[in-house]
Amino acid sequence: MLAGDKTTGNNSTSIPPHRVALGIEYDGSAYSGWQIQAHTVRTVQETLQTALASIALQPIKLFCAGRTDASVHATGQVVHFDSTADRDQEAWLRGTNSYLPIDVRVRWAQPVEESFHARFSALSRRYLYVIDNQQVRSALFPDRLSWYRKPLDVDAMREGANYLVGEHDFTSYRTVHCQAHTPVRTVQHLKISRRGSRVFIDIQANAFLHHMVRNIAGVLMAIGAGEAPAKWAREVLLVRDRCRGGVTGPPQGLYLVGAEYPAEFGLPYYEPNLPFFD
Repeated sequence: MLAGDKTTGNNSTSIPPHRVALGIEYDGSAYSGWQIQAHTVRTVQETLQTALASIALQPIKLFCAGRTDASVHATGQVVHFDSTADRDQEAWLRGTNSYLPIDVRVRWAQPVEESFHARFSALSRRYLYVIDNQQVRSALFPDRLSWYRKPLDVDAMREGANYLVGEHDFTSYRTVHCQAHTPVRTVQHLKISRRGSRVFIDIQANAFLHHMVRNIAGVLMAIGAGEAPAKWAREVLLVRDRCRGGVTGPPQGLYLVGAEYPAEFGLPYYEPNLPFFD
């Protein structure tokens, strides 16, 4: 019997499903994104579901706060699942981690009410886009930082970022393949900072469109490099045409660092846990 397993024999089938939320951290370098895909590729969702199934002794289907693309990372992904397996929090946490590869980890586990949904209950999501802004690309973090050789003017980037805060139609900042029903999103904050050679784009919104953060990063880097004035961020926004939106920033520097939920669910929230962000 597994640690925390309170089921015996035929009694396990009589236990009603209950809902569990998990906080997940992963290095997305070796994965083709979060979501399971039809063709055989390695994804974070499939890897985590397989590990959870080994603890639950039954199939598990996960729902997440925000799907991440190939090579995108997370320190604060939130997921939930339903299971009839009667396991305690220690089993879901340590037991699941024992079945996971080193680049995926469960940071916390907590039972939640049936009304909780990792995606639909979220009030906001927060991302960090980290740029290694120096002449030579880092040998230590080539898969965890975006690299931009030209010096970036952070003040100019901040000025451009100000045009994007608030509720807007972000058609120009999403991929043409985005399937969201509406391009309107509310950016709650968009902060630009520099620490040594690292430039950070810290953005929080009620929700995000496909490639929205990376497209914003691409525009702001062009502005920071002096290739366009700060007002170009607003001009791109107003034209509502992705073809006028500039280069998409590479995925390696993007991190999903948190999702905010109503206090009634009592879920933990941690600040970004990155070696180059403090």
